[in-house]
Amino acid sequence: MNRIFCSKWFVSSVSLAVGTGVGASIMAAVYTYNCNEKHHSIISGLLGRVPVIPVPSVEAATDLVQYQSGQVGTSRATAVMKYGFPSLSNIKTRESYVVCYDPRNRTAQWVIEQLSADGINGPSNRKYCEFKEDDSVHEYHRATNEDYKQSGFDRGHLAAAANHKWSQKAMDDTFYLSNISPQNPHLNQNAWNNLEKYCRSLTRQYRNVFVCTGPLYLPRQELDGKTYVKYQVVGKNSVAVPTHFFKVVILETPKGEVELRSYVMPNMPVDEKIPLERFLVPVESIERASGLLFVPNIMKRTNSLRAITAGSK
Repeated sequence: MNRIFCSKWFVSSVSLAVGTGVGASIMAAVYTYNCNEKHHSIISGLLGRVPVIPVPSVEAATDLVQYQSGQVGTSRATAVMKYGFPSLSNIKTRESYVVCYDPRNRTAQWVIEQLSADGINGPSNRKYCEFKEDDSVHEYHRATNEDYKQSGFDRGHLAAAANHKWSQKAMDDTFYLSNISPQNPHLNQNAWNNLEKYCRSLTRQYRNVFVCTGPLYLPRQELDGKTYVKYQVVGKNSVAVPTHFFKVVILETPKGEVELRSYVMPNMPVDEKIPLERFLVPVESIERASGLLFVPNIMKRTNSLRAITAGSK
């Protein structure tokens, strides 16, 4: 496994230099990026170069408190709007998360959810849940369970079922195939699962935990020296198999400060013993590679943003 992470293939495959060029691979960024020295210049540079995605005009987006069970007038779906959305097309709301669906690839572009200490505990049980087609998606653009059969890939949750034990309906909603991407079984059941568990553990020390998860389709240099974006598709509906997955975690401290942690993992077997901090990357590399924006919306809500990267203390 160590040979995989040290190989030329892996380093090139995780390169985030797409078009506009990040100029460094994920692993290089992990080892060289210094948040304390560069954070303010990066934030100001981003704000100067990219447009701000507008926040939907709803009351919850401008005056939010943490969702409480039984609370009237504020749902978990509206609560996740606090820091806006990284894009605004094909958005669907569920009991426990908001999804931006990509009809071309038959999977989500991103899914955003709010985690809380009470929400990750409850009576819900996934044995009562079944993977199901999303009837709100046109049948031409919809993934089916048949697409995943004998594909060699797990039906990998983007919003994890275990994040929403507070309600059986909320957990059921995570089994819509619009919240699913083809994921390497070893990754899904080990390293990625560890990252999901870690996100849940953050609810013990942070007031609010917002998690945005999605697929990436990253370029790779081939033997002819040219760079291509290549990915497999599965099933008769040609469901796209991501080359990588990202998680952007927005954390609110009890003092009202905001911390940002952003991770990228390749869609391949990953040694679960590798520390999760090795997968931390600068958030702007995810923004460039995915076409999404996170920082501008966050900066509209706070003047205190701390990006946590490898080596941060």
